[in-house]
Amino acid sequence: MDDNTSFHLLTPDIILPCVEEHCGVSLESVITPYNSYINRVYGLQDEEGGRYIVKFYRPQRWNAEGIMEEHRFLLQCAEADIPVIPPLILQGGTTLGEVRGIRFAVFPLRAGRTFDITSDQDWVRLGSIVGRIHQVGKTESAQHRTVCSPSATTENYCGELVAQGLVPPDCVDDFQSVCEQTLSLITPLFEGMGTMRIHGDCHRGNILDRMEQGLIVLDFDDMMMGPAVQDLWLLLPGHLSDCRPEMDLLLEGYTRFIEFDPESLQLIEPLRFMRIIYFLTWSAMQAKDYNFAQNFSEWGSKAFWIKEIEDLSYQLKQIREHLSG
Repeated sequence: MDDNTSFHLLTPDIILPCVEEHCGVSLESVITPYNSYINRVYGLQDEEGGRYIVKFYRPQRWNAEGIMEEHRFLLQCAEADIPVIPPLILQGGTTLGEVRGIRFAVFPLRAGRTFDITSDQDWVRLGSIVGRIHQVGKTESAQHRTVCSPSATTENYCGELVAQGLVPPDCVDDFQSVCEQTLSLITPLFEGMGTMRIHGDCHRGNILDRMEQGLIVLDFDDMMMGPAVQDLWLLLPGHLSDCRPEMDLLLEGYTRFIEFDPESLQLIEPLRFMRIIYFLTWSAMQAKDYNFAQNFSEWGSKAFWIKEIEDLSYQLKQIREHLSG
């Protein structure tokens, strides 16, 4: 049985005792599973009414040092009064536990609702919170996390998808062609661009509104070294050409706390292409999981890949138009 197989067999008789031991609490027997395909995430409650989230990290994705860099970033943000949810310190004095070879962390549960953007000031608020996170992010680097650049990530992902036989033979040439054309176009754009520790997956689904307590930023699982603009473009409702006012407002809030290189705006459409490829790789990682297969039964079919190649080709067109304009 490999690590990923054992990961899928996490059961209450494993989860409850290990959290009780590492946190020093007595838990109720009810476990609430949360939607998460990469990791396994559960809600727990202790006998005093305290509520927790335990996250079991998918084996072979991050090493222990990489996870600890995520935790360190969260703890540093919390120390700077940035509204994030850092992991709890466990009984051994660390934030990272392990059971049956599977690493895990425990977080306090913080409830909230989706942040609805209804005014210009809301966009400024979002930019401000990202700027504050990046203030902390720039203070040191992460040696064991992904570097967000075409040469460090996307080129390898494209090759892996083909090498693993995930792209149907009839689609391989078209897939490789659009990837090669795009990579040759966008890779030089990243040369010389500064990187820092960033959230990496800073879309609005990862920002909750806690009303009188303000906004809170969730899920630093994709924390990476990357350009600042990666944490801004995901907040936009569409392509940059259609969202200039929103981006201007984000930057109004952002630059209250940290400088922004306007030249890096040219990376947005390339980053969108890179995210499509990343999502394909992310999906491939769990394509054999029962829950994923049930929810995405068409994933990996020839029709699926034809549609993906069409989307990638459209995005290549967007990149060319943006660079020429």
